Amino acid sequence: MKAPYWFPQSFFARTLWLVLVVVLFSKALTLVYLMMNEDVLVDRQYSHGAALTLRAYWAANPDDRDHIAQAAGLKRIPRDKVPASEQHWPYSEIFQRQMQTELGPDTETRVRATTPPALWVRAPSLGDGWVRVPMYPHPLRGQRIWSVLGWFLGIGLLSTAAAWIFVRQLNAPLKRLVYAARQLGQGRSVRLPVGDTPSEMTEVYRAFNQMAEDVEQAGRERELMLAGVSHDLRTPLTRLRLALEFMDNDSELTEDMVRDIEDMDAILDQFLAFIRDGRDEPVEELDFSELVRETLAPYNQNGERVRLCLEPIPPFPLRRVSTKRLLTNLVENALNHGGGDAVEVVASLAGDHNAPYVVLSVLDRGNGIDPAELDSIFNPFIRGDRARGGRGTGLGLAIVKRIAALHGGSVELRNRSGGGLEARVRLPLGLLLPRDAV
Repeated sequence: MKAPYWFPQSFFARTLWLVLVVVLFSKALTLVYLMMNEDVLVDRQYSHGAALTLRAYWAANPDDRDHIAQAAGLKRIPRDKVPASEQHWPYSEIFQRQMQTELGPDTETRVRATTPPALWVRAPSLGDGWVRVPMYPHPLRGQRIWSVLGWFLGIGLLSTAAAWIFVRQLNAPLKRLVYAARQLGQGRSVRLPVGDTPSEMTEVYRAFNQMAEDVEQAGRERELMLAGVSHDLRTPLTRLRLALEFMDNDSELTEDMVRDIEDMDAILDQFLAFIRDGRDEPVEELDFSELVRETLAPYNQNGERVRLCLEPIPPFPLRRVSTKRLLTNLVENALNHGGGDAVEVVASLAGDHNAPYVVLSVLDRGNGIDPAELDSIFNPFIRGDRARGGRGTGLGLAIVKRIAALHGGSVELRNRSGGGLEARVRLPLGLLLPRDAV
């Protein structure tokens, strides 16, 4: 969806707009607060009016003070009858300072906002004694500090929420780029829209799309080349094998040549399997334990070569052929390098109910692998020959890693205590594999 023409098109303009909107929003809420709490302004005016009344009272002749007191509602109060003042921080102190400014620095005040509301004032610079001044409930009504703090806390929370929304909008193109890069890394075809992004990200998106196109084109050319080579080599290999079959010579050399041809044919199969990583294969809800039994049953026809320990696992999305290839490669690797002992295949369910995943372990008792080679062993054409000698193309584990990643999982090799190797595959039952999968 393309952004409207009036919407800022760059990160700078959007950030400036964000700051402006948040500031104006905060100021508007502050203005609303002041309009709803005009008592703050009324207090200053009330203190000034009370001071004028008291100055007029003390400036009048003693004979006229009773008439002024009766007209203004003033009343002389003995010191022991003056109640303690209520504290409304910081308004009580502010009111005290205002009265001292009006009537002198030695002025004392006592304020009671509860019924009946009143103000008691002693101003030695004008006259001796306490005078009670009537006070209407409006000036100090609702002026407790907690109401003010609550209001401004609400303003802060609303401003923060608005800023969070706008910042999230600004970060959305970067998150989209990160997600697309991860998808491309997993071999998926992905393109980024350039019509609804800030101007700074448009060129980045275009460069990413061009890179994705170049990567996919290079992959297609590589697959076409390898498929062509594999296909072209199959024909002469087939002719050689047929020619050897028709030869009457049963010498050891002929048998070695047949084995070499079979090895070359197996190598070509590995190349083709590496090219066709199952990306186009449909996904099915499969019983993983049953698929493992079905795949590994041929290995136990002439004796137990593979021991199975499978826990009940609920069906989850899998690519049947690719998963069987993953199992076969791991078991073949373990049988070839396992020192003649039976290979163990263990499958169990791990994780919590929010992010469950399957752990598949293929264990052998061979020589293991040099720890320095454990990270690089999954690269194509890399074999751990120095520790586990043997033949092959070095593509078997690379294919396993591709298939596991295609299902959103991972694979790693671990040397076992007492000798041997464990190939551990983790496959998520949901969309993602949890970070703490072990």
